[in-house]
Amino acid sequence: MKNIIFIAVAALALVMGSCKKDSGINIFTLEQDKQFGAQLKAQIDSSPAQYPVLPYIGNEAAYNYLYAMRDEILTSDKIQYKNEFNWELFIINNDSTLNAFCAPGGYIYVYTGIIKFLEEADHLAGVLGHEIAHADRRHSTQQMTQSYGIEVLLSILAGDNPGMLAQIAAGLTSLSFSRSHETDADDHSVEYLCDTEYASNGAAAFFQKLIDQGQSGGTPAFLSTHPDPGNRVQNINNDANAQGCSVALKPNAGWAAFQANFN
Repeated sequence: MKNIIFIAVAALALVMGSCKKDSGINIFTLEQDKQFGAQLKAQIDSSPAQYPVLPYIGNEAAYNYLYAMRDEILTSDKIQYKNEFNWELFIINNDSTLNAFCAPGGYIYVYTGIIKFLEEADHLAGVLGHEIAHADRRHSTQQMTQSYGIEVLLSILAGDNPGMLAQIAAGLTSLSFSRSHETDADDHSVEYLCDTEYASNGAAAFFQKLIDQGQSGGTPAFLSTHPDPGNRVQNINNDANAQGCSVALKPNAGWAAFQANFN
């Protein structure tokens, strides 16, 4: 059996070696995406000082608003795993962090810092679309394939290292997406929002405000230094125009009332 596994892995190694980085190769299964996400959620749940997640009870209005936004984005027929992932939402009470991230399997985390920073519901919808794209396009496990591919495949298939999945999952919090993954998530955010009443270029406003305020850096999960924020604004707007998607703000979005939950 191990000989068969070795031959399969050797063949995969040749394929991976002949492909460019970020070519879309992913040795992990969809179930492993879900497993990684559940393990990361457990890690976050066990670290309330680092990740002060607001409970649903007592914050129903805020969560219901976010879930309604999520539900509208998930109406897009461009989202491949809309029914396979749970797409759970969590709000992290940290005003100093301008960030949001989505773990494999669809666990979405939004910091209060980015909620207070943004000016319109459409802008947050753009951010959520970007993060949903990272999970739906399985960028995390693609990135891990690049870093751990052959070793992980040998360990998992041969059963020689049962703790490897937990080890890799622990590294998700520090995972930085590549240039092509960030661009792909930007592109798909436009596609997802094109099927909604939100402005399809909502994510561009986030980067534009960063530029206007001289904040081009940040945490690796979303505020990547590659590609340049200015280029991202231009590319997102160009995508929206090329696809004929609306860039008009969604009327009566209740944004001010939503932000008031965190004052």
